Amino acid sequence: MGEDTQWYVITGGPGSGKTTTVNLLKERGYKTTIEHARHYIDTMRVTGKTTEEIRGNQRAFQRGVLNMQIEQEKKLPKGEVVFLDRALPDARAYYRFLDLPVDEELTSALAEASYKKVFMLDPLPLTQDYARTEDEAAQKRIHSLLVEEYSSLGFPIVHVPVVPPEERVDFILRNL
Repeated sequence: MGEDTQWYVITGGPGSGKTTTVNLLKERGYKTTIEHARHYIDTMRVTGKTTEEIRGNQRAFQRGVLNMQIEQEKKLPKGEVVFLDRALPDARAYYRFLDLPVDEELTSALAEASYKKVFMLDPLPLTQDYARTEDEAAQKRIHSLLVEEYSSLGFPIVHVPVVPPEERVDFILRNL
């Protein structure tokens, strides 16, 4: 484990309301991060690639997302409260979901990772869009892998129930 931080992870399977929750925390004045899978897709689409082309090479896709996550976490202030839209253990869960070999850079980054608490959002009914391609079975499997990864690394997990978005934020803030 790396040095102690004041970082709180907002995570859960695809379509669990992570970005909505993080955006509401930002509106309330908290420092937040962006979700890198969607950002990576957006940056690649600007170059003319389709989402299908980008996701077609899952190893390159996961590696690109991981690199963005590692760079972002290196730059975050350790002593400030920050809410992260996913974090490094999410990458390992996705590597496992996709049966990709976990690379050394991820293992090394995970050894340095430090999060105060992990807020695991219970799944919502899944809706697809240009960046989200998983089905309900995949959503449940990824959620389960996320719980396993964060648990195995010893990070405290708080399960956030399915309630309206503002109530989820209130729940999180009461449980810091």
